[in-house]
Amino acid sequence: MKSGHPRHILVRGVNWLGDAVMTTPAVLRIRERFPEARITLLCPEKLRDVWTSHPAVDAVQTFAPGEGLMSVARGLRGIRADLAVVFPNSFRSALEPWMAGIPRRVGSGRFPRTLVLTDRVAADPSTVRMRKRTEAEVRRLTGSPEAGKLRRTPYPTESHQFHHYLRLAGHLGADPTPVPPHLKAGGAATRAMTARLGDALTSGMPLVGLNAGAEYGPAKRWPLDRFAEAARKLAAKTPAHWVVFGGKADVPLARELAGRLQGQPITVLAGETSLAELMAALSLCRVLITNDTGPMHLAAALGIPVVVPFGSTSPELTGPGLPGDPSHRLLMGDAPCAPCFLRQCPVDFRCMDSIPVEHVVAATLEILSRTSGTSR
Repeated sequence: MKSGHPRHILVRGVNWLGDAVMTTPAVLRIRERFPEARITLLCPEKLRDVWTSHPAVDAVQTFAPGEGLMSVARGLRGIRADLAVVFPNSFRSALEPWMAGIPRRVGSGRFPRTLVLTDRVAADPSTVRMRKRTEAEVRRLTGSPEAGKLRRTPYPTESHQFHHYLRLAGHLGADPTPVPPHLKAGGAATRAMTARLGDALTSGMPLVGLNAGAEYGPAKRWPLDRFAEAARKLAAKTPAHWVVFGGKADVPLARELAGRLQGQPITVLAGETSLAELMAALSLCRVLITNDTGPMHLAAALGIPVVVPFGSTSPELTGPGLPGDPSHRLLMGDAPCAPCFLRQCPVDFRCMDSIPVEHVVAATLEILSRTSGTSR
């Protein structure tokens, strides 16, 4: 490998869907820096479809749940990469390319992980990291006599998670300036979903997605009755065909939501799509009303506007798209304990309960009005 000019780059991808989408700006910048290099993306099998059609990636290599370190390293030896860029912060993710004999290995982190990296990239000292509140702190803030005057804690947008990955790309001479996360739905999946949603697509009504689940935990979920009420109020103002999304664990939630919208045109896809088909179906929607989840990031990266009630998490740190993107509507309630980053609310869920249905309805109507000339 000539200095700064690798022939084959291994990008060790992250393990969660939303995080994977937030790495796409860095992957695009690495491609821009090394247009002639071959780029192989290593990720869990469940995320293969994120990268299969990505324009910056030449090949995708995956590992199965529970697959051993030696097995993954053996698979990497065969691709003969001369540079590895390690996005996750785990020790194992840095050990994999070391065991595969990849000569240059770039990543961030602390000892002992740094023992197996050749290039240790320090975190930006100005970055403000996520801080999970304790249950005691949440109770103290909400129970304070001054609670009504306190507001949610803001984070600087310069601390958004995609900057962590862009810093690694910048270490290689790439431009660290953020670009929007970008994904492309695969052709075969798009044809399949177009056929599945054929009647809805030709009805003349916009497809509006609803995603009421959140894998991380209930603290990230705007209440189901509010999703249903928002849909009913929207339907009273404008015709729409509802598409209900979710994973297998969200099927009961999706069915309950569909039951509350009985009589309205609706298609439930929760638990019935592969990741590629989920991406394709999202790309056919005009807007997605969603919690802070992986599908939120997917939709935004596919160019679909999202309306998102944020409670326990921070849009400044993990919001969809680029901070301040006018395509999206990120709604936050006023709770002194937010964002707490907890999986379950230990008090009264005021962060989500303080986001009115009317705000979600108004945001969605504004997007539908703005995008009325599109074909979706």
